[in-house]
Amino acid sequence: MTLWIIVGIAVLIGLWLIALYNGLIGARNQTETAWSQIDVQLKRRHDLIPNLVQVVKDAMGYEQETLTKVIQARNAAVSASGPAQAGPAEAALTQATRGLMALVESYPQLKANDNVKALQEELTSTENKIAFSRQFYNDSVNAYNNRRQSFPAVLAAPSLGFGPVPLFSMPETEREVPKVALR
Repeated sequence: MTLWIIVGIAVLIGLWLIALYNGLIGARNQTETAWSQIDVQLKRRHDLIPNLVQVVKDAMGYEQETLTKVIQARNAAVSASGPAQAGPAEAALTQATRGLMALVESYPQLKANDNVKALQEELTSTENKIAFSRQFYNDSVNAYNNRRQSFPAVLAAPSLGFGPVPLFSMPETEREVPKVALR
């Protein structure tokens, strides 16, 4: 009789570990899928920026410093991998792109250029998609980390190879409220 109880407990523990493992795998895979969605949008953004720079390059011949900053920031963002590296690199790219957009606004011939308008709209759309993807990713990471840190999973998760996953945090520069100067 005692043997059956021990076997029953061992089977229950085994089933619990299987369910725990499968749940953690599903949650981790969800975070990886969510990151790949961000990665797709970031690549789209990285592909748009050189086109925008090329279109405005001729009209802004003496603004080469701004164009160089944008390209350098884009190259750094392209070479970043994972949320920890991508966050700061994308923040720098956002700042450089905002500087470029501010300069475009000061050139009437560029503001009226259909190609510039189309690229600006596409970039804005892509930025919105990145924001939505970042939210989905962070929600997925939060669900995974909560599952991993909850009792009784916290007892087994580290030994099963489930470590924490970082959030794709919003850079401080994006939290700043834009300054509006009315004339």
